[in-house]
Amino acid sequence: MKNILIVLGIVLGIAVFAAGSGFFRHVKPKVVIKEKENQEIMDNKNVREVYFAGGCFWGTEHFFQQIRGVVGTEVGYANGNTQNPTYEEVVSHTTGFAETVKVKYDPEQVDLKLLIDLYFKTIDPTSIDKQGNDRGNQYRTGIYFTNKEDEAVIKGEVQKLAKNYSKPVVVETIPLKNFYRAEDYHQDYLDKNPGGYCHIEPGLFEMAKKANPLPETTYQKQDKKILKEKLTAEQYNVTQENGTERPFQNEYWNETREGIYVDITTGEPLFVSTDKFESGCGWPSFSKPITKSLIEEKLDRSHGMDRVEVRSKTGDAHLGHVFTDGPQDKGGLRYCINSASLKFIPKAEMEKKGYGKYLPLLDKK
Repeated sequence: MKNILIVLGIVLGIAVFAAGSGFFRHVKPKVVIKEKENQEIMDNKNVREVYFAGGCFWGTEHFFQQIRGVVGTEVGYANGNTQNPTYEEVVSHTTGFAETVKVKYDPEQVDLKLLIDLYFKTIDPTSIDKQGNDRGNQYRTGIYFTNKEDEAVIKGEVQKLAKNYSKPVVVETIPLKNFYRAEDYHQDYLDKNPGGYCHIEPGLFEMAKKANPLPETTYQKQDKKILKEKLTAEQYNVTQENGTERPFQNEYWNETREGIYVDITTGEPLFVSTDKFESGCGWPSFSKPITKSLIEEKLDRSHGMDRVEVRSKTGDAHLGHVFTDGPQDKGGLRYCINSASLKFIPKAEMEKKGYGKYLPLLDKK
């Protein structure tokens, strides 16, 4: 099935190229971006890699791309007996290569055992050289590793999953001998061809998206010794010693982007951009916090004045003061907050950094 589609695709591609339609010029930027991302991933020492052969690599790659914690993928040919094989050579069944997906993942975000468990949901692990409508030894199943430490995990997990099957499980669990990147038109194939052939049930892609959700975040007060090392001198002075930064000379007084403001000491969300307004005082001003339960207000009689101090309830960090000269249409309050007590998370980064559930707060009119 896939071979027929490949031939049709190549013929169509030649025709398009000859017509000068610009198709390949359209695709090229994405390829360049992907290569740049892969290089950045390679530079990250926390990233590990494992190789999955699961039948047609188009669907297997797309499946792993959905999983949170997978930071890069590449399709290619693994564990064969020649060098730099072409697709045509691989499908001739003379090279011994298996269609394989290199999966780069962050072990702090996703566990290798979870990746293996999810992989098993996309294959028939008892089928020899056959997945979906595809036949041939290039479609055999396997998990190949480059890190010796992964061997015990992979073999142990496969043995555990094998107990769920009445037939012998034939998934290879061996070291990676070689891996050659497949032709460009194979990379991210289902992104470029959403209606393309795939042996994986479409519902499994949605399952993969939800398989590794962000953990519920718990916010805790930090020890002052830790904060001394973590914060800048000004941030420590403001949050732990009730200091005040200079007006008009702080990070967020004129910040106008959409996003969320969190406690610099704990990461707990406190204010959103939709409640921020320009007060002319030189510090970030908000009409209210996300919820009153996040803050604590105390009478402050320092410097010969009667003011109401605002502190974060969880972190017990000094934030600033609240006054009653705010906009009447917003409730009449002005939470005057030190930039040094906050960290701003732009809207575009909120989901990635674990604040996605607060995005609806930015949709307020």
